[in-house]
Amino acid sequence: MREAALVGSGAALGAVARFLLSALLPGAAILLAINIVGSALMGYFKPAPFWGTGVLGGFTSFATFAFLTGEMSPARAAAYVTATLVGCVGAYLLGSRARA
Repeated sequence: MREAALVGSGAALGAVARFLLSALLPGAAILLAINIVGSALMGYFKPAPFWGTGVLGGFTSFATFAFLTGEMSPARAAAYVTATLVGCVGAYLLGSRARA
C-alpha cells in the first residue's frame, strides 16, 4: 500500500507539471515534446516507482495523446503517431545509452 501511495503522489505531481506546461504552450507539439523528454528521462535515470511510474508516468500521457490524435485528420494523426513512436522509443534508447 505504501508503494501505491508513493506512485500516486508522484503521478499527481507529474500530471500537474504536464498540465502547467500544456497551459503555457498549448497544442499537440508540446505534448509530443513532453512525451519525448519524459521517455529520455526514463531511459537515462531508470527511476524507482515514485519518479518513474509516478512522476514521469503522470508527466507523459497516453490518454492525452490518444485524445489529441483522435481529433486530428487521418493524415496528421498518422504523422503524429509516427513521430510519437519514433521520438519516444528513440529518446528512451538515447537516454539509456547516454547513461551507459
